[in-house]
Amino acid sequence: MIQAAGESVDGQALLCSVGLDPDEPLDVTQMIADDAYYDLLERIAATTENAHELPLKVAPLMRPDDYGALGLAWKSAPTIRSSLERIERYCRLWTDNLTYEIRDRDDGIDFVVHRSGQRRLGMRLSNEATLASATSLIRQTSLPRFRPLSVSLIHAAPKSTSAHERYFGCPVRYGSDHDALSISNDALARSNRLADDGISRFLISHLESEIESLGADTSLEALVEREISRSLSEGVPRMVDIARRLAMSDRTLHRRLAEKKLSFKTLIDTTRRHVAENLLRIGRYTLTEVAFLTGFSEQSAFNRAFKRWTGQTPTAFREAAGP
Repeated sequence: MIQAAGESVDGQALLCSVGLDPDEPLDVTQMIADDAYYDLLERIAATTENAHELPLKVAPLMRPDDYGALGLAWKSAPTIRSSLERIERYCRLWTDNLTYEIRDRDDGIDFVVHRSGQRRLGMRLSNEATLASATSLIRQTSLPRFRPLSVSLIHAAPKSTSAHERYFGCPVRYGSDHDALSISNDALARSNRLADDGISRFLISHLESEIESLGADTSLEALVEREISRSLSEGVPRMVDIARRLAMSDRTLHRRLAEKKLSFKTLIDTTRRHVAENLLRIGRYTLTEVAFLTGFSEQSAFNRAFKRWTGQTPTAFREAAGP
Protein backbone atom coordinates (compact mmCIF):
# COMPACT_ATOMS: atom_id res chain seq x y z
CA MET A 1 0.00 0.00 0.00
CA ILE A 2 2.83 2.38 0.89
CA GLN A 3 4.67 1.54 -2.32
CA ALA A 4 1.53 2.19 -4.36
CA ALA A 5 1.08 5.58 -2.68
CA GLY A 6 4.50 6.61 -3.99
CA GLU A 7 6.24 9.83 -3.04
CA SER A 8 3.13 11.40 -1.53
CA VAL A 9 3.86 9.59 1.79
CA ASP A 10 6.83 9.03 4.08
CA GLY A 11 6.99 5.25 3.75
CA GLN A 12 9.61 4.63 6.43
CA ALA A 13 7.77 6.72 9.01
CA LEU A 14 4.49 4.95 8.25
CA LEU A 15 6.04 1.51 8.66
CA CYS A 16 7.68 2.50 11.93
CA SER A 17 4.38 3.88 13.20
CA VAL A 18 2.85 0.37 13.14
CA GLY A 19 5.93 -1.35 14.57
CA LEU A 20 7.52 -2.55 11.33
CA ASP A 21 11.23 -2.00 10.65
CA PRO A 22 11.65 -0.77 7.04
CA ASP A 23 15.23 -2.09 6.98
CA GLU A 24 14.31 -5.65 7.95
CA PRO A 25 13.66 -8.31 5.25
CA LEU A 26 10.06 -9.21 4.44
CA ASP A 27 8.47 -11.54 6.99
CA VAL A 28 5.05 -12.71 5.80
CA THR A 29 4.25 -14.13 9.25
CA GLN A 30 4.55 -10.77 11.01
CA MET A 31 1.18 -9.21 11.79
CA ILE A 32 -0.17 -5.88 13.01
CA ALA A 33 -3.53 -5.15 14.60
CA ASP A 34 -6.36 -4.50 12.14
CA ASP A 35 -7.20 -1.09 13.62
CA ALA A 36 -3.53 -0.06 13.26
CA TYR A 37 -3.63 -1.16 9.63
CA TYR A 38 -6.86 0.71 8.92
CA ASP A 39 -5.40 3.82 10.58
CA LEU A 40 -2.35 3.48 8.32
CA LEU A 41 -4.50 3.28 5.19
CA GLU A 42 -6.54 6.28 6.26
CA ARG A 43 -3.38 8.34 6.81
CA ILE A 44 -2.17 7.36 3.35
CA ALA A 45 -5.55 8.26 1.87
CA ALA A 46 -5.49 11.69 3.53
CA THR A 47 -2.33 12.63 1.62
CA THR A 48 -3.01 10.84 -1.68
CA GLU A 49 -4.84 12.22 -4.68
CA ASN A 50 -7.65 9.93 -5.85
CA ALA A 51 -7.22 7.80 -2.73
CA HIS A 52 -10.18 5.60 -3.73
CA GLU A 53 -7.98 4.25 -6.55
CA LEU A 54 -5.21 3.14 -4.17
CA PRO A 55 -6.39 -0.53 -4.04
CA LEU A 56 -6.21 -0.68 -7.84
CA LYS A 57 -2.61 0.53 -7.77
CA VAL A 58 -1.45 -1.90 -5.11
CA ALA A 59 -3.03 -5.03 -6.65
CA PRO A 60 -0.61 -5.37 -9.63
CA LEU A 61 2.31 -5.08 -7.19
CA MET A 62 1.24 -8.23 -5.31
CA ARG A 63 2.90 -11.53 -6.21
CA PRO A 64 1.98 -15.07 -5.12
CA ASP A 65 5.31 -15.34 -3.30
CA ASP A 66 4.29 -12.42 -1.07
CA TYR A 67 1.94 -14.86 0.67
CA GLY A 68 4.65 -17.41 1.57
CA ALA A 69 3.75 -21.10 1.34
CA LEU A 70 0.11 -20.21 0.72
CA GLY A 71 1.12 -18.21 -2.36
CA LEU A 72 3.14 -21.15 -3.67
CA ALA A 73 0.15 -23.40 -3.10
CA TRP A 74 -1.98 -20.91 -5.07
CA LYS A 75 0.19 -20.96 -8.19
CA SER A 76 0.89 -24.73 -8.11
CA ALA A 77 -2.82 -25.62 -7.89
CA PRO A 78 -4.24 -27.28 -11.03
CA THR A 79 -7.03 -24.73 -11.68
CA ILE A 80 -8.20 -21.30 -10.63
CA ARG A 81 -10.97 -22.88 -8.57
CA SER A 82 -8.41 -25.01 -6.72
CA SER A 83 -6.36 -21.88 -6.00
CA LEU A 84 -9.38 -20.11 -4.53
CA GLU A 85 -10.35 -23.15 -2.47
CA ARG A 86 -6.88 -23.16 -0.95
CA ILE A 87 -7.17 -19.51 -0.04
CA GLU A 88 -10.57 -20.16 1.53
CA ARG A 89 -9.22 -23.00 3.68
CA TYR A 90 -5.75 -21.78 4.64
CA CYS A 91 -6.04 -18.00 4.91
CA ARG A 92 -5.95 -18.32 8.71
CA LEU A 93 -2.22 -19.04 8.37
CA TRP A 94 -1.43 -15.49 7.24
CA THR A 95 -4.23 -13.34 8.66
CA ASP A 96 -6.83 -13.53 11.40
CA ASN A 97 -8.93 -10.50 10.51
CA LEU A 98 -10.73 -11.92 7.48
CA THR A 99 -12.12 -15.12 6.04
CA TYR A 100 -13.08 -16.13 2.52
CA GLU A 101 -16.14 -18.02 1.36
CA ILE A 102 -16.85 -19.71 -1.97
CA ARG A 103 -20.58 -19.57 -2.76
CA ASP A 104 -21.64 -21.67 -5.70
CA ARG A 105 -24.06 -20.23 -8.25
CA ASP A 106 -25.37 -21.57 -11.57
CA ASP A 107 -22.88 -19.67 -13.72
CA GLY A 108 -19.87 -19.92 -11.38
CA ILE A 109 -19.11 -18.74 -7.84
CA ASP A 110 -19.06 -15.71 -5.62
CA PHE A 111 -15.65 -15.41 -3.92
CA VAL A 112 -16.69 -13.54 -0.77
CA VAL A 113 -14.50 -11.60 1.65
CA HIS A 114 -15.73 -11.38 5.26
CA ARG A 115 -14.34 -8.80 7.68
CA SER A 116 -15.97 -7.82 10.94
CA GLY A 117 -15.96 -4.45 12.64
CA GLN A 118 -16.94 -0.88 11.84
CA ARG A 119 -17.01 -0.30 8.10
CA ARG A 120 -14.56 2.58 8.18
CA LEU A 121 -12.53 3.94 5.25
CA GLY A 122 -9.52 1.77 6.11
CA MET A 123 -11.63 -1.39 5.91
CA ARG A 124 -13.17 -0.24 2.64
CA LEU A 125 -9.73 0.28 1.09
CA SER A 126 -8.51 -3.04 2.48
CA ASN A 127 -11.50 -4.99 1.13
CA GLU A 128 -11.12 -3.44 -2.32
CA ALA A 129 -7.39 -4.20 -2.31
CA THR A 130 -8.12 -7.82 -1.37
CA LEU A 131 -10.51 -8.31 -4.30
CA ALA A 132 -8.27 -6.40 -6.70
CA SER A 133 -5.26 -8.48 -5.60
CA ALA A 134 -7.16 -11.75 -6.14
CA THR A 135 -7.94 -10.53 -9.65
CA SER A 136 -4.28 -9.68 -10.20
CA LEU A 137 -3.08 -13.10 -8.99
CA ILE A 138 -5.46 -14.89 -11.37
CA ARG A 139 -4.13 -12.77 -14.23
CA GLN A 140 -0.53 -13.53 -13.28
CA THR A 141 -0.89 -17.28 -12.90
CA SER A 142 -3.57 -18.25 -15.39
CA LEU A 143 -5.62 -15.75 -17.36
CA PRO A 144 -3.84 -12.50 -18.34
CA ARG A 145 -7.14 -11.06 -19.57
CA PHE A 146 -9.27 -12.42 -16.74
CA ARG A 147 -12.43 -10.44 -16.02
CA PRO A 148 -14.84 -11.30 -13.22
CA LEU A 149 -18.50 -11.51 -14.10
CA SER A 150 -19.04 -8.68 -11.63
CA VAL A 151 -17.65 -7.14 -8.45
CA SER A 152 -19.87 -6.51 -5.42
CA LEU A 153 -18.98 -4.04 -2.67
CA ILE A 154 -20.99 -3.24 0.46
CA HIS A 155 -19.96 0.40 0.73
CA ALA A 156 -21.32 3.28 -1.30
CA ALA A 157 -19.77 4.27 -4.60
CA PRO A 158 -17.09 6.98 -4.79
CA LYS A 159 -17.69 10.04 -6.96
CA SER A 160 -16.06 8.27 -9.92
CA THR A 161 -16.19 4.52 -10.55
CA SER A 162 -14.55 4.48 -13.97
CA ALA A 163 -11.11 3.42 -12.67
CA HIS A 164 -12.61 0.40 -10.92
CA GLU A 165 -14.59 -0.63 -13.99
CA ARG A 166 -11.48 -0.33 -16.16
CA TYR A 167 -9.36 -2.36 -13.77
CA PHE A 168 -11.82 -5.21 -13.22
CA GLY A 169 -13.26 -5.07 -16.75
CA CYS A 170 -16.79 -5.76 -15.52
CA PRO A 171 -19.70 -4.12 -13.69
CA VAL A 172 -18.85 -2.95 -10.16
CA ARG A 173 -21.93 -2.95 -7.93
CA TYR A 174 -21.86 -0.79 -4.83
CA GLY A 175 -24.31 -0.96 -1.93
CA SER A 176 -24.38 -4.75 -2.15
CA ASP A 177 -24.93 -7.10 0.79
CA HIS A 178 -21.44 -8.62 0.48
CA ASP A 179 -17.91 -7.95 -0.82
CA ALA A 180 -17.14 -10.42 -3.58
CA LEU A 181 -15.82 -11.33 -7.01
CA SER A 182 -18.25 -13.26 -9.19
CA ILE A 183 -16.27 -15.69 -11.36
CA SER A 184 -17.54 -17.79 -14.28
CA ASN A 185 -17.37 -21.56 -14.49
CA ASP A 186 -15.17 -21.22 -17.59
CA ALA A 187 -12.58 -19.13 -15.74
CA LEU A 188 -12.66 -21.45 -12.72
CA ALA A 189 -11.77 -24.44 -14.90
CA ARG A 190 -8.71 -22.78 -16.46
CA SER A 191 -5.33 -24.32 -15.61
CA ASN A 192 -2.63 -22.41 -13.77
CA ARG A 193 0.50 -21.96 -15.84
CA LEU A 194 2.74 -23.16 -12.99
CA ALA A 195 0.54 -26.07 -11.89
CA ASP A 196 2.65 -28.92 -10.52
CA ASP A 197 1.00 -31.92 -8.87
CA GLY A 198 4.09 -33.00 -6.92
CA ILE A 199 4.80 -29.55 -5.50
CA SER A 200 1.11 -29.07 -4.85
CA ARG A 201 0.83 -32.26 -2.75
CA PHE A 202 3.91 -31.30 -0.75
CA LEU A 203 2.61 -27.81 -0.03
CA ILE A 204 -0.86 -29.01 0.93
CA SER A 205 0.70 -31.47 3.38
CA HIS A 206 2.72 -28.61 4.87
CA LEU A 207 -0.30 -26.28 5.08
CA GLU A 208 -2.46 -28.99 6.67
CA SER A 209 0.16 -29.51 9.37
CA GLU A 210 0.32 -25.76 9.96
CA ILE A 211 -3.41 -25.31 10.23
CA GLU A 212 -3.81 -28.36 12.47
CA SER A 213 -1.14 -26.91 14.75
CA LEU A 214 -2.99 -23.60 14.77
CA GLY A 215 -6.26 -25.29 15.61
CA ALA A 216 -4.64 -27.29 18.40
CA ASP A 217 -3.90 -24.07 20.27
CA THR A 218 -7.47 -22.83 20.07
CA SER A 219 -10.60 -24.50 21.42
CA LEU A 220 -13.51 -25.19 19.12
CA GLU A 221 -15.64 -22.87 21.24
CA ALA A 222 -13.14 -20.02 20.77
CA LEU A 223 -12.88 -20.63 17.02
CA VAL A 224 -16.66 -20.59 16.59
CA GLU A 225 -17.04 -17.45 18.73
CA ARG A 226 -14.33 -15.70 16.71
CA GLU A 227 -16.03 -16.47 13.40
CA ILE A 228 -19.43 -15.45 14.78
CA SER A 229 -18.02 -12.11 15.99
CA ARG A 230 -16.58 -11.43 12.53
CA SER A 231 -19.96 -12.03 10.94
CA LEU A 232 -22.27 -10.06 13.23
CA SER A 233 -22.08 -6.74 11.39
CA GLU A 234 -23.62 -8.57 8.40
CA GLY A 235 -26.38 -10.08 10.57
CA VAL A 236 -26.61 -13.21 12.71
CA PRO A 237 -24.76 -15.98 10.85
CA ARG A 238 -26.11 -19.45 10.15
CA MET A 239 -24.33 -22.56 11.38
CA VAL A 240 -23.62 -23.61 7.79
CA ASP A 241 -21.79 -20.31 7.18
CA ILE A 242 -19.62 -20.65 10.29
CA ALA A 243 -18.90 -24.31 9.53
CA ARG A 244 -17.76 -23.41 6.02
CA ARG A 245 -15.34 -20.84 7.40
CA LEU A 246 -13.91 -23.50 9.70
CA ALA A 247 -13.51 -25.90 6.74
CA MET A 248 -16.10 -28.43 7.96
CA SER A 249 -19.72 -29.34 7.27
CA ASP A 250 -22.53 -27.97 9.42
CA ARG A 251 -23.29 -31.56 10.47
CA THR A 252 -19.72 -32.01 11.69
CA LEU A 253 -19.79 -28.71 13.56
CA HIS A 254 -23.10 -29.62 15.21
CA ARG A 255 -21.69 -33.00 16.28
CA ARG A 256 -18.46 -31.54 17.66
CA LEU A 257 -20.35 -28.88 19.61
CA ALA A 258 -22.73 -31.50 21.00
CA GLU A 259 -19.76 -33.59 22.15
CA LYS A 260 -18.70 -30.61 24.27
CA LYS A 261 -22.28 -30.02 25.45
CA LEU A 262 -22.42 -26.74 23.53
CA SER A 263 -25.11 -25.37 21.24
CA PHE A 264 -24.67 -23.02 18.32
CA LYS A 265 -27.58 -20.88 19.53
CA THR A 266 -25.94 -20.42 22.94
CA LEU A 267 -22.61 -19.47 21.34
CA ILE A 268 -24.39 -16.89 19.19
CA ASP A 269 -25.92 -15.35 22.31
CA THR A 270 -22.66 -15.46 24.29
CA THR A 271 -20.65 -13.94 21.46
CA ARG A 272 -23.12 -11.09 20.95
CA ARG A 273 -22.95 -10.31 24.65
CA HIS A 274 -19.12 -10.32 24.71
CA VAL A 275 -18.88 -8.15 21.60
CA ALA A 276 -21.47 -5.70 22.95
CA GLU A 277 -19.73 -5.40 26.32
CA ASN A 278 -16.35 -4.80 24.68
CA LEU A 279 -17.74 -2.15 22.33
CA LEU A 280 -19.48 -0.37 25.19
CA ARG A 281 -16.28 -0.38 27.25
CA ILE A 282 -14.37 1.17 24.34
CA GLY A 283 -16.88 4.00 24.46
CA ARG A 284 -16.39 5.46 20.99
CA TYR A 285 -19.39 3.75 19.39
CA THR A 286 -22.97 4.99 19.64
CA LEU A 287 -25.62 2.60 20.93
CA THR A 288 -27.01 2.36 17.41
CA GLU A 289 -23.58 1.33 16.09
CA VAL A 290 -23.16 -1.24 18.87
CA ALA A 291 -26.57 -2.69 18.02
CA PHE A 292 -25.60 -2.94 14.33
CA LEU A 293 -22.18 -4.48 15.08
CA THR A 294 -23.80 -7.16 17.21
CA GLY A 295 -26.30 -8.19 14.56
CA PHE A 296 -29.44 -6.34 15.67
CA SER A 297 -31.53 -4.50 13.09
CA GLU A 298 -33.10 -2.25 15.75
CA GLN A 299 -31.60 -0.62 18.83
CA SER A 300 -34.71 -1.46 20.88
CA ALA A 301 -34.14 -5.19 20.29
CA PHE A 302 -30.51 -4.79 21.31
CA ASN A 303 -31.52 -2.93 24.48
CA ARG A 304 -33.88 -5.74 25.50
CA ALA A 305 -31.28 -8.43 24.81
CA PHE A 306 -28.58 -6.59 26.74
CA LYS A 307 -30.87 -6.14 29.74
CA ARG A 308 -31.58 -9.89 29.63
CA TRP A 309 -27.85 -10.69 29.50
CA THR A 310 -26.60 -8.35 32.19
CA GLY A 311 -29.55 -7.00 34.14
CA GLN A 312 -28.49 -3.49 33.04
CA THR A 313 -29.31 -1.20 30.17
CA PRO A 314 -26.46 -0.54 27.71
CA THR A 315 -26.26 3.05 28.93
CA ALA A 316 -25.96 2.01 32.59
CA PHE A 317 -23.32 -0.60 31.71
CA ARG A 318 -21.26 1.98 29.81
CA GLU A 319 -21.48 4.47 32.65
CA ALA A 320 -20.42 1.83 35.18
CA ALA A 321 -17.50 0.75 32.98
CA GLY A 322 -16.13 4.30 33.12
CA PRO A 323 -13.58 5.92 30.78
